[in-house]
Amino acid sequence: MTNAATFFVDRHVMEGRGDKTAFREVGTGRTLSYGELADLSGRAAAALMGHGVQREERMAMLVLDQIEFPILFWGALKAGVVAVPLNTLLATQVYDVILRDSRATTLVVSEALLDVVTPILDDNPYLRRIIVIGGEGYKNTISYVDFMACMDTPAGTFEASADETAFWLYSSGSTGQPKGVHHVHSAMQATADTYGAQVLGIREDDVVFSAAKFFFAYGLGNSMTFPMSVGATSLIFSGRPTPDGVVDILAQERPTIFCGVPTLYAAMAAYMEQHGAPNAPLRLSISAGEALPEDVGRRWLKLTGVDILDGVGSTEMLHIFLSNAPGNVVYGTSGVAVPGYDVRLVDENGRDVGIDTVGELLVNGASAAGGYWNKRDKSRDTFEGVWTRTGDKYEKRADGRFVYCGRTDDMFKVSGIWVSPFEVEQAISSHAAVLECAVVAARDEDGLEKPKAYVVVQGERPDGLEDLLREHVKDRIGKWKYPRWIECVESLPKTATGKIQRFKLREDV
Repeated sequence: MTNAATFFVDRHVMEGRGDKTAFREVGTGRTLSYGELADLSGRAAAALMGHGVQREERMAMLVLDQIEFPILFWGALKAGVVAVPLNTLLATQVYDVILRDSRATTLVVSEALLDVVTPILDDNPYLRRIIVIGGEGYKNTISYVDFMACMDTPAGTFEASADETAFWLYSSGSTGQPKGVHHVHSAMQATADTYGAQVLGIREDDVVFSAAKFFFAYGLGNSMTFPMSVGATSLIFSGRPTPDGVVDILAQERPTIFCGVPTLYAAMAAYMEQHGAPNAPLRLSISAGEALPEDVGRRWLKLTGVDILDGVGSTEMLHIFLSNAPGNVVYGTSGVAVPGYDVRLVDENGRDVGIDTVGELLVNGASAAGGYWNKRDKSRDTFEGVWTRTGDKYEKRADGRFVYCGRTDDMFKVSGIWVSPFEVEQAISSHAAVLECAVVAARDEDGLEKPKAYVVVQGERPDGLEDLLREHVKDRIGKWKYPRWIECVESLPKTATGKIQRFKLREDV
């Protein structure tokens, strides 16, 4: 039997970890042991089948990070139903597109999010049942309590092929509309056996806290795949991860592994420089979503005494496949290939490029998605045999480490030479007056592309900031790469997972 639920859930009961806490909710104190999860996910599977949900039908999950999420996710997998976690921060119209695209027959929704989707429920031609966690609140819905109460006996776990679709994730949409990415039952264990075991070295006594949420591929791995692969404990938090709030969680809940994104690390470092670092037993911090600026990593290390392991992953590959590692961190690089993955850089014609040459990153590994739902051309463009195109531009140094240069569609040439927006952003962000920034191409009066920077200022804005930043960039990375235009903004457009949406900035230039 290769159903992922057997390995990640039921196995722990058979191996004597039934009483071990699998999840602990921050703020409420609610806990869920591995034994309780095995029982309740089995009952959820029975309830799904009892309500007529068929194998391979889709169950959309608009669910906050709360105890019910793992119960329903694993219950769906046990029943052979395809779980589809959804971003909890989208607009009503986007949910309408996704629900229609996925053809989900069941929607599970946290009561706090019900109002967002209520306007689109009556007109959806596919939904047959709506389960509300925390209440009812809408006609023709069933409460989670009543849904679970209808079955006292857990269902058995369906046998599943290793290559059978287990769940979907929708891509974050940093370059446009989200795409349905389908993953198979063996994919989660593939990431656990590689990054989880061989980079994190996840242990049963670890307590993991991920600021990235369950619906994000990165968060799903952090909060479920890795801790559940060894019987560790995961902290789950339904609220928004603000810098002060996360620092408080680190101090009070005392995790040993913290998983953040570069934007949050930068904001937390700025907060801790003013208020002090928490007394937490951290042994590891990890980052993904976007490349980590070198300055942010060094500030975090100085404040906490713990390195950030910057890594690269994607929804298509499910988690991190290129990373720094404990005892082998070089800030400003994305590290090396995670054991179990192969990577290569290619030019526009698909030919491998040499050392210190920019190329697109391709990756080969067992966690690769099966493709995009109903997007054949995009699937063909991204998945080429065993290789998955990432859309990221990198250089490989002589020491074997990879340096991020930007997204393929973010790169541009100045005076005939490729410019990495990320390199310019790192130089700007290293200035004490800058919290974060983004760089895109803009055209000058001659129609030639030059860098334009959007900057979020930290603290009081110094006089002559634009000239200060231009000289700062010239001194750090070269006189021709400096931003010709600098615009100070309150915030940068981002996806819910923290990725800067540079395509929105390009629309404004």
